[in-house]
Amino acid sequence: MLLDGMKVLDFSHYIPGPFASLRLADFGAEVVKVEPPNGDLARSEEFNNIFQANNANKKSISLNLKDQHDLEIVKQLIRKADILIEGFRPGVMKRLGLAYDDVKKINEKIIYCSITGYGQQGELALLGSHDINYMSLSGVLSQLKDKSGKPIHPSITLADMVGSFVATEQILAALYARERTGKGMYIDVSLLDGLLSMMNNHFMIEHDSGLQRGMEQLAGTIVSYYIYETKDGRFVSLAALERKFWEHFCIASQKQEWLDFHQSPANESNPVFVEICQWFKSKTLSEWIEFSRKVDCCLTPVLEVHEAKEWFSKEHSRKMVDIHDDRIHIATRYDCQIFHKRAQAPKLDEHREEIIKRWRNS
Repeated sequence: MLLDGMKVLDFSHYIPGPFASLRLADFGAEVVKVEPPNGDLARSEEFNNIFQANNANKKSISLNLKDQHDLEIVKQLIRKADILIEGFRPGVMKRLGLAYDDVKKINEKIIYCSITGYGQQGELALLGSHDINYMSLSGVLSQLKDKSGKPIHPSITLADMVGSFVATEQILAALYARERTGKGMYIDVSLLDGLLSMMNNHFMIEHDSGLQRGMEQLAGTIVSYYIYETKDGRFVSLAALERKFWEHFCIASQKQEWLDFHQSPANESNPVFVEICQWFKSKTLSEWIEFSRKVDCCLTPVLEVHEAKEWFSKEHSRKMVDIHDDRIHIATRYDCQIFHKRAQAPKLDEHREEIIKRWRNS
């Protein structure tokens, strides 16, 4: 594995930090969750699924960072660590004597990653916020609107997940830099910044043209790039943006008269759009799935969560989901060995003796 031998101390809770360290664990790193006496906040009954999803293949030690004895244990672990991840509000680790400036005196080669909502400085830095707040401020939420123009409440925590990717990316880059320089590094990851980087195209287009929705062709404005309803009230996404895919779709549908309307508007005033909507409503989702497998036209079903889970675990050649013994594992990257090495999320303080003994002697 790429990160075999790397040791990670993860002080974070809920999703951003744990998902980042899960990705490092899947690369082969040894990840130790340093948890307070009551454990990761996601260990509660309400969020237990979140805990299980993001903490597989890790070890747990429970320490009270306000207790001098436990704090000394943490510092001993830091001496052996390659990476430290924390997700507290700015200033918390400093008050505990575990800020980067403190930690690098113990281990100058450590990669220290702080994950916060707004970064370490600025007027918002000390305010509490959650995923929907970062989506609101970044402009991402404004891209998810219904036909009336009202933002749609998202059911996926994009800021958390994107922030985790950013953290992992920067940690891996810092490890590479350390190989060349021998020096550790401090990494400041803001969940808001991660979403802002995703708005790259939108900001550029708005600056130059005033358009608010990014590339208009990709915003549900043309017939060849649209989400259509099926006969049974389900939906399919057609993305025949290139001319050849649109031709494949029209010819297979025996609708050659649509060929010249590739970029025509997806609104009720366009009779071709009305005809296409009716055509999609003439077949069920399963019939369109069969059509999509025979015709190369960028047509896919809009799968519900349970359907996507089953499809990826049974049909997709690149296995990313594994279900066995009534447990489910979702890989963070394609590697057929991940599922063989995955252990379930640890019990609180499960590995205390092992960690203290082995890390001290390593």
